[in-house]
Amino acid sequence: MTVDSHPARRLWTAVEPLHAVVYFAPEVADAAAAVGLKGWYMSYFAGRAAPLGAVGPEAVTAMFFGFAPAKVSRALPDAWDFATPRAVLASRLEAVDRALARALPEDADLTRLATLLEHAAGGCDFGARPLAAGWSGVRLPDDAHPRLRAWLAATVLREHRGDGHVLASVDHGLDGLQASITHSATGLTDGQRVQISRGWTEKQWERALVDLIGRGVVDTDGNLTESGIALRTAVEEATNRLASAPVRTLGEYAVEEAIALAAPLSRHLFDTSEIPLPNPIGVGRP
Repeated sequence: MTVDSHPARRLWTAVEPLHAVVYFAPEVADAAAAVGLKGWYMSYFAGRAAPLGAVGPEAVTAMFFGFAPAKVSRALPDAWDFATPRAVLASRLEAVDRALARALPEDADLTRLATLLEHAAGGCDFGARPLAAGWSGVRLPDDAHPRLRAWLAATVLREHRGDGHVLASVDHGLDGLQASITHSATGLTDGQRVQISRGWTEKQWERALVDLIGRGVVDTDGNLTESGIALRTAVEEATNRLASAPVRTLGEYAVEEAIALAAPLSRHLFDTSEIPLPNPIGVGRP
């Protein structure tokens, strides 16, 4: 089984775009501004961390992993002086619901997909996975629309995978900046765009690049060496393994059903430019 063919990876590829609407939809940015947050990145850091409470920049830097500490500290803890975590979370959920209602096909019925993803999320193990654990505690009203139920379950699943990816990266000797550089070197994301969006200075990026060259992970042109390819493969294999609990919970046939239901919706989001390609997440059109 290749890294990309692993069912945990295939499920993520199919479902991640449904979650990722939150990062690109104007409804979400407008809602964050309406509750008092200042700028896109304050919305991003506060919105993604809101289920954990008024968490500070040190913890968010560690959990989000790929961002420069200075980037995070420009947004937190100041965000919590403008809006409470409860208000941020409520506005984010309401905005995502509106964004999906606009962005998805009018005849899209997410009832079955929501049920499958909720079942998968219920199988997550949350040890050493703070973001996934935080989002797993978010409760929606009983009458929540299936599209919002599907989004929340997709969010738990992606943060579960993301927390595991951080564990895998650290276990293989990569810090957040090095992980970003090696991920960019795979061609899945644009290195310059990642450097800027994650808040790293050119000096910090170059220093980390020199270190990776010295370790034989990348060559002087910034491309992965054979050792670097093996390292990235090992990280992704570990990530898939750590993301396997929801897949085991669903079982083979239900996983395939979830992928079949989610993939056309995700393709629609790319085809209508709701999500750009390429993107900093590194997720492609399924």
